[in-house]
Amino acid sequence: MTALYCMAALTVVLGACVRAPEASPSDSVQVEVGTQEEHASRAGSTGAERVFLPVPPDSEIPSGPLGASIRRGRALFAATRDSLPANVGNRLRCLSCHLDDGRRANASPLVGAFLAYPVYSARAGRVITIEDRINGCFQRSMAGRPLPIESAGMRDMVSYLAFLSRGVVAGSEVKGHGFPEMEPLDPDTARGREIFASTCARCHGASGEGKSFAPPVWGSGSYSIGAGMARLRTAASFIRHNMPYDLPGTLTDQQAFDVAAYVNAQPRPDVAGKENDWPNGDAPPDVAYPTHAAANRKVAVRIGP
Repeated sequence: MTALYCMAALTVVLGACVRAPEASPSDSVQVEVGTQEEHASRAGSTGAERVFLPVPPDSEIPSGPLGASIRRGRALFAATRDSLPANVGNRLRCLSCHLDDGRRANASPLVGAFLAYPVYSARAGRVITIEDRINGCFQRSMAGRPLPIESAGMRDMVSYLAFLSRGVVAGSEVKGHGFPEMEPLDPDTARGREIFASTCARCHGASGEGKSFAPPVWGSGSYSIGAGMARLRTAASFIRHNMPYDLPGTLTDQQAFDVAAYVNAQPRPDVAGKENDWPNGDAPPDVAYPTHAAANRKVAVRIGP
């Protein structure tokens, strides 16, 4: 799980959890630019649109302990930092990456995620479970600490993910899952800085520090260098298809790569053990840090058989 973000709209926070730390930019007059019709026209001119995946209605949440667990899990995704402060080390929450309550296509939606595990992870070099994936997000995207597997919080989050996958056929492809692949382009961080200042700073701040309604995109409050969003291609796809939050799809492919490169060139939290990622030496080309396996592979190539 990865990882950038004018991110998600506020969800109603249930149970004992408090209000989520960021709201939708559309909740603030600071980011209202043009009418709704103008927004739709501009976004539509690029061929991009917000597509929301169907999820079960609340009426299907069962009564009793399971229903209570599902509702608590939903609240944890919406108010992660406030609800689990010991496990979140920055100012992000789950919905900072999984936009619109995890329902928006091409924004790493949560719909169907439960059914995708167990799965082999090249980064880990082993088969991982849904609990492993959740903890990967806590450690990398939220620069924090993993939840104990048997904890109530972990069970509740898994319960909610399972609920979101009701009606999805196991083994089927969920349209809009993850982030769309893009043809890699050579980025220009100088152009990216200009685009960020004119387009992104109104939500994320001039120094990427974030605001009350949008998360930071660099600095100590942002995602770690080991997060999926720290990869250029991942960040570019997220930006291209989802940003700006109120005008998604209005940046070109090149602009998305430029902004992604500029943002990811800025300082952010480290993550312990990142040098052990992709132990089989099959790291993607846009990984932002060296790994032991990649270094050993280069040595072997130089030395030869």
